[in-house]
Amino acid sequence: MPFAAESGYLRLLEPLDAPISPLCKRLLDGTYDKPFIIEHDRQRYLHFGITYVQSAMRIDEPHALDLRYTQKMMGFLLFTRDPRRVVLLGLGGGSLAKFCYRALQETSILAVEIDPNVIALRRYFAIPEDGDRFRVIQGDAAEFVAHVTDPICVLLVDAFNEQGMAPSIADRRFLSHAHASLGPAGILVMNLAGRRADYADMVEDVRDIFDHQVILLSVEDDYNHILFAFKQPEFEPDWRELRWRARSIKAQCGLDFPGFVRKMELAARNAIVG
Repeated sequence: MPFAAESGYLRLLEPLDAPISPLCKRLLDGTYDKPFIIEHDRQRYLHFGITYVQSAMRIDEPHALDLRYTQKMMGFLLFTRDPRRVVLLGLGGGSLAKFCYRALQETSILAVEIDPNVIALRRYFAIPEDGDRFRVIQGDAAEFVAHVTDPICVLLVDAFNEQGMAPSIADRRFLSHAHASLGPAGILVMNLAGRRADYADMVEDVRDIFDHQVILLSVEDDYNHILFAFKQPEFEPDWRELRWRARSIKAQCGLDFPGFVRKMELAARNAIVG
């Protein structure tokens, strides 16, 4: 570890004979330009910088959703129980990809990740091998969405680097392409991190493109917000049905879906962040 007061393991995408001291210096001064893994207390973290944790995994429960924002992103299950096709933009440590793979046995899952170094670390996060219904491809998320031909049921967007959200994702053209890529009842789910003012304009673009069929939720003890946008015209949730469905999904997945519904209903009825 490059930190005198910490114990654990550091894993870098470097040759075994690479000099340690210069690498530690680059890690500490922020000039190291590859993702890396820090492991301690039975937790494994994917970092894009010393202060920025991209993903977290419990080594004893590698398929659990350890970060709250990932749990809330799975709230799309309230509105579509058996999506035919789920696409994830941004792989990271694969938390959402793994959870979808296990929870949605009949769903085709594709993850698009621009950084080959992130993909190179997939085995350390127990991300499934490519197969008939699960694939990881290297590519630019905005470019991918612009050329979708097979309609997407759920589009999960969690595309960040050490500077924050990828600029091409915050672009109105991307949002328009995302809308077009979805099937008639498709759902866009986006993780928004940082100050709300930094992405306020983008949220307004989503509201415009999706005809105001948008719910925005805050994540407790964090700066994240989760945005749900629904392509279905005049989308109107049946909150009584959703409360019943939330209890059923909680029993299956172990996530606080009843709490998600309460916050979603509050946000939707008052048009404020939940």
